[in-house]
Order: sequence, then C-alpha cells, then structure tokens
Amino acid sequence: EAMESDGSMSARFNKKEALTLRREKEKLERSLGGIKEMSGLPDALFVVDTGHEKIAIAEARKLGIPVIGVVDTNNDPEGIDYVIPGNDDAIRAVQLYVQGASAAILEGRAAAATSVSAGRSETADAAAG
Repeated sequence: EAMESDGSMSARFNKKEALTLRREKEKLERSLGGIKEMSGLPDALFVVDTGHEKIAIAEARKLGIPVIGVVDTNNDPEGIDYVIPGNDDAIRAVQLYVQGASAAILEGRAAAATSVSAGRSETADAAAG
C-alpha cells in the first residue's frame, strides 16, 4: 500500500510485476480486509462448515476465543464450544443460521447499549441526589 501511494511501485517494478502485485494485494484485501480494521480479538467465532474451517477453529482455541459452529453429521464437534446441529451444505439452511446469528448479535448489542445507558443515568441520579 505504501509503495502504491507514494508512487515508488512504478519506479521499482516493471508493468507486469506491478500488475501482479496489485492483483495479489486486491485478492488479499478481499479475503483479509476485515481483519485489518479490527481493533482487537473477536469475542466469538461463528463457523458454518467446521470441516472446512479447521485452521480457524484451531487458532481460536489457542487464543481462547469461544467457537460457535454448525456441525453436520459428517464433521466432528470436537473443538466447538457451542454446537448447532444442522446441515451445512444447503444454501437455505446456511442463510437461516447466519440470519439467526446476526439477529442475535444485533439484539445483544442493543441490549448492552441500553443497559450501559441505564447504568449511566442511575449514576447521574445518585450523584445529583
């Protein structure tokens, strides 16, 4: 990114090499771009296909991050803290799991924000009274 922004990429590499590097950067940005913007470790990991995401599950276990996973009959639930038994192959089933998880996350965030603001108003009332 720094070479691209200050213009040194065109001076250091020929056109083909620069194009290859840009394509590789775009590919990494698509797959890992969200990680760059994270301020810390996630509170939990939600995995739909536990058989396919074994590396992510192992990394989460090492870091002490709880793992929530949809486990099909062809996968082992070992290493998953919260197992959701279900089909991880059907698109409609995956949509259902992801929509349910995202709705629960949004609901939890709203409840946490409400309890924090209620706690602040109680503190202000106690200080005023």
